[in-house]
Amino acid sequence: MIKKLLFISFLLLSSISFSQEKSIEKLVASPNPFSNSTTISFNSTNNQTVLISVKNVLGKTVFSKEIEAVEGRNTFPFRRNDLSSGMYIYAIQSNKEFISKRFVIR
Repeated sequence: MIKKLLFISFLLLSSISFSQEKSIEKLVASPNPFSNSTTISFNSTNNQTVLISVKNVLGKTVFSKEIEAVEGRNTFPFRRNDLSSGMYIYAIQSNKEFISKRFVIR
């Protein structure tokens, strides 16, 4: 009986979390891989403040910037500066969600 109640509770919580509307979609860096710079773009469903960050493969944050996203398509130019070649994880965080992907610097 307890297992059934726990399972039903899990299903209800899962359906509630999946039904929440996303505020950020279609996160992409182009070009990828890149040598000097890339453009990080995403769609926002409303005006909001988001945090864009880049981490190395060890998890150390090497770049972080808060930007004001507008409803619709948003782009952010990212320059390599003094970062060495390799794989990095770029992420965007809003009040509601966190999305991350990878890019490669040549």
